[in-house]
Amino acid sequence: MTERKYAYDHPRPTLTVDVIVLTQGGPPRVLLIRRRDEPFAGKWALPGGYVNHEEPLEVAARRELREETSLEVGELKQLHTFGDPGRDPRGWTVSVAFVTCVDAGLVKPKAGDDAAEAAWHALERLPPLAFDHDEILERAKSWLRGRET
Repeated sequence: MTERKYAYDHPRPTLTVDVIVLTQGGPPRVLLIRRRDEPFAGKWALPGGYVNHEEPLEVAARRELREETSLEVGELKQLHTFGDPGRDPRGWTVSVAFVTCVDAGLVKPKAGDDAAEAAWHALERLPPLAFDHDEILERAKSWLRGRET
């Protein structure tokens, strides 16, 4: 007898992760990558990407961060889940966002994989961003203000 796999009659979203890397001390900066590929080629975005089959979310976040920026970070905190329709022109995509804070003087980001460039940007003066990453960073700003009180 063959083992039966589950099949669902409703559409399912694609799952992704995004990683918000913020600097500690001074005015906060965020690490962004310049996208090499469509959609949004040439635009700035948070490091992130697709979750592989049966890959834990935090493992996926660490892998994507390492592939796109060469960074290995300590603690990652799950910030929020974003899944509004239309957030990704490729189709219905749900993203779990993670956040971490680092000492920018101790890390040296280097673009890799599908990132053409990796650079620090002032959190209060962001360039135009891909996808809904401006909304994700607004949530990160609220999270950061909560940590400061």
